[in-house]
Amino acid sequence: MQYVNLDAQVGDLSGILDPAHYLSHLPSISGDLPPGARAFATDTDHYDFRSKRCVKDLTLRAIRGAGGEEMEVEFQHNCWKHDRDLVVRYAGVSSFIVDPADEDRGTELGTVILDEILPHKDGCSHEIAGWDGTLTIVCRDLQATWTDPLLKQGVGATVHGACRAAGAG
Repeated sequence: MQYVNLDAQVGDLSGILDPAHYLSHLPSISGDLPPGARAFATDTDHYDFRSKRCVKDLTLRAIRGAGGEEMEVEFQHNCWKHDRDLVVRYAGVSSFIVDPADEDRGTELGTVILDEILPHKDGCSHEIAGWDGTLTIVCRDLQATWTDPLLKQGVGATVHGACRAAGAG
């Protein structure tokens, strides 16, 4: 990550997640982002850790179309924080890199820590850091949509059933 700090220090505490530098830089670069990427990056809930629309604590569920011009990445909500899943659709993909912390885990990222969207000569780059790896996609533009997990046939009911069993959602 260029601006989001995944290991900030506040007083004697280290390992603090701090998007402040990115957020202060975002107004100067947002005009250079494609429309969908700009809307997602500048959404006031995106980096608000208390928000149901913050990417922190989502879990990668699926990657579709890897290696193609069109890709879709689906994230599952966290029962304790979110009420919706997130689907990000990428158009004009020119680069797709998964960097797992452990080669045996393949495309598993673990729980999402934070992400960063930056202008790129091909449109934008979207770097998503998880506890177990990083996913970076360069594309012409992206469209992020928060979806109701109950609308997914079979999947949503199971997910929400698991949330209720855990005492959440």
